[in-house]
Amino acid sequence: MNMNINFPHLGIELEHVGRSISILGFHITYYGMLIGLALVAGIFITIYFAVKSRQNIEHYLDLVIGTVLWGVVGARLYYVLFSWDRYQGHFFRIFNLRQGGLAFYGALMAAVLFTVFYAKRKRENSMRLLDTATVGLIAGQIIGRFGNFFNRESFGGYTDGLFAMQLPVDAVRTADITEKMREHIVELEGISYIQVHPAFLYEMVWNILILVLVLLYYKKKCLKGNCF
Repeated sequence: MNMNINFPHLGIELEHVGRSISILGFHITYYGMLIGLALVAGIFITIYFAVKSRQNIEHYLDLVIGTVLWGVVGARLYYVLFSWDRYQGHFFRIFNLRQGGLAFYGALMAAVLFTVFYAKRKRENSMRLLDTATVGLIAGQIIGRFGNFFNRESFGGYTDGLFAMQLPVDAVRTADITEKMREHIVELEGISYIQVHPAFLYEMVWNILILVLVLLYYKKKCLKGNCF
């Protein structure tokens, strides 16, 4: 399988971009490593802002456990629902996470619902809890999105624009290749490439801009239900 990733109009050619690394015989995906890093970063940043605003840290430690567990469930359910053709008639595949299949927005929705439920139970302001977690959430999303680069997923449609990204056809899931992409396949040195928008990189840049804005206005606007 060819593992190159090209940005032809930017003159960037990346060779042998792997999906995983082998440590003591165990294969660990870069996607998994980045998701783990995103989770840890998000937790530490949230705890930092909770301490800084003199809130009850125990509430946030409880939330970490609940949101992580329910977040995984939500991420998996969201992915399965929107990729049902892959699981229809194969029920037990739903529980097989070794092949990937987690969606950020499913995790986000599940985590928000759990936070609202937790806040009501503890008689806390749910919007304050969510506002405190906003910076950590965005930072985690920035890190996690980069995992899509190594997984060759979450890209956009066909483009021949400045930021067009070329991915080998055999390195991409067949279900992710649209008819228009097939009509514009590029042949380079005997290798077939699809040419698409690097949508995950666009989202990373957008999230960085949002993070800067949130940090600029955090003291004035956040912690009052105005950020999340």
